[in-house]
This record gives sequence, C-alpha cells and structure tokens, in this order.
Amino acid sequence: MGESHGHDGHSHDGHSHGPTAADLAAGAQRRIWPMAVAVGLIGAYFVVELVTGFAIDSLALIADAGHMLTDVVALAMGLSALLLARHGRVTDGRSFGWYRAEVFTAVVNAVLLIVVGVFILYEAVERLRDGAPDGSGGTMIVVALIGLLVNLVVMLLLRSDAQGSIAVRGAYMEVLADALGSVGVLIAGVVMMTTGWPYADIIVAVAIALWVVPRAIRLALDALKILNQQAPDHVDLTELRGDLESVPGVTDVHDLHVWSLTTGMDVATVHVATDEPDEYARVLADTRQILTEHGLAHATVQVDPAGDGKCCEPLTW
Repeated sequence: MGESHGHDGHSHDGHSHGPTAADLAAGAQRRIWPMAVAVGLIGAYFVVELVTGFAIDSLALIADAGHMLTDVVALAMGLSALLLARHGRVTDGRSFGWYRAEVFTAVVNAVLLIVVGVFILYEAVERLRDGAPDGSGGTMIVVALIGLLVNLVVMLLLRSDAQGSIAVRGAYMEVLADALGSVGVLIAGVVMMTTGWPYADIIVAVAIALWVVPRAIRLALDALKILNQQAPDHVDLTELRGDLESVPGVTDVHDLHVWSLTTGMDVATVHVATDEPDEYARVLADTRQILTEHGLAHATVQVDPAGDGKCCEPLTW
C-alpha cells in the first residue's frame, strides 16, 4: 500500500500539497492591511450616514447606514479571521489551524444582510401606509456622494482578494451593494430636490433591500456548502472518477472524497486498487497527476492490492 505526506508545495508518494500553511498565512497577511483600512473608512462613514438619516428622517439613508453597519461587522470579523489564519497556532487537536474561521464569518455576514434587508422592507411598507415624510434632497446628495467615494476606495482595496477569500468576498459584496445604494440615494436626492416627490426615498430603500437579500442568501449557501463539506462546484466528481479509473493498472476506485477547507484550499482523499504489485509507484504518480489536473494538489492517495477486502472494511457511519 502506498501512502505518505509531502510539504512545501510539492509532493512525495501518496500525499501532494498545493498551497502550504505558510502560503495561506502569507496570503492572509497580505489581506490584513486593506481590511484594516476598510474598517476605519466604513466605520467613520456609517456614523455620519446614520446620524444624518435620522436627522432628516430619510429611510434611504437609514437603509444604507444599516448596510454600512453590516459592512463594519463583516470587515471586522473578516479581519479577525485573517489574523487568526495568520497567527493562530496549529496544534494536534486543530491540525488545520483557524482557516475555516472566515467561512463562519461569511455566514454571520450573510445573516446580518438578510436581517437588515427584511427590516428595511418592513419599514418601507409602514411608511407607505403612514405617508412618506419630507426629506432633504440636498443633504441626501451630499451624504451619498461622500458614501460613494468611500465605497469606491474600499472596493479598490478589497477587489484583488475577493476571489481568494470567502470572508473578503462577503465584505466586498456588501461594499458593492453600498456603492449601488449610494447611487440610489443620490438619485432619490436629486428627484426629491427637483420635484419634491417624497416617495423616491422609499423606492430607493426597497430597491437596495431587494438587490442585497438574494445575494446574501447566495453567500450564505456558498459558505454552508463548505461547512457541509460538499464537493466544490468546479470539481466534476464523475469525470474525476472516470479519469482515475482509466489509469493503467487501476482495477477499482473507492472512498473518493473531495471538499473545501476554506476558499482556495480544496482537499481530496481516494483509494485506488491495482493488480500490478510492481507498479505501485507508477500508479501512485499517475493518480496524483490526475488529481492535480483537476485542481486537487492537496490530496492523499492510498494504493491497495486488488481483491484485498481487509484494506477497506465497510463503514458503519
């Protein structure tokens, strides 16, 4: 039977690695300062927008401030997750360290977005029933312009890492939503200032909520798929199994498992059986190569003799 472990981005025998703990920690370190700057900028603007929203009784500004609050929370949690990934100790009882912390962050982030969106929809219905209050279009325009500038700066800070970290992606998505929200508030302010129509404020608030909620649900589902250890979408298990079964000398492929530890860290394990005892090393190398071609550089392979029922007893769970 062939099975062993490798490190430093290369492989030995049955275990190959893609990004190592050091590689992932370096990535987390690179993402820390943009997240820290983003927390400061978004936090300061949240206070300005919330106070102004209540001062002029603008639901659109309050709605956008609510999303800003989830941004602050999401960015702070994401920053904490990155710090844990960078500095959290790997122990025997926590062999993967704290890399999954960012996945939990994404779930909480999504829940906050959904709650805020539902609250804004409820408040909008109440205001339609009671009559829209008169807001200050000029003030809304000034605040919206400041918010749009802040959001664009933060988006530029986070954009490069949005695909490499689900926590950063969740924060980036919220900032993008707020940028669109600022545009909506700007439009509502112009409409209210030029026509005096107060319902523009409510319509923009509802549009922001309806845009954000479905995307928050998608983010939550993506994070829950990782927590449920489902195979990542970009890996076709049927195709992968077929490629493994086509390796010369392989008579059976079983116990194939593929899952994501966190964004950008996919893991696989598999047992392959062969009736060619002298070809274990070659079967091992070919199997590892196929896994790497499917984006599974971090994989553990066990080569078993064909017909050996003792190597893989049926699971009882």
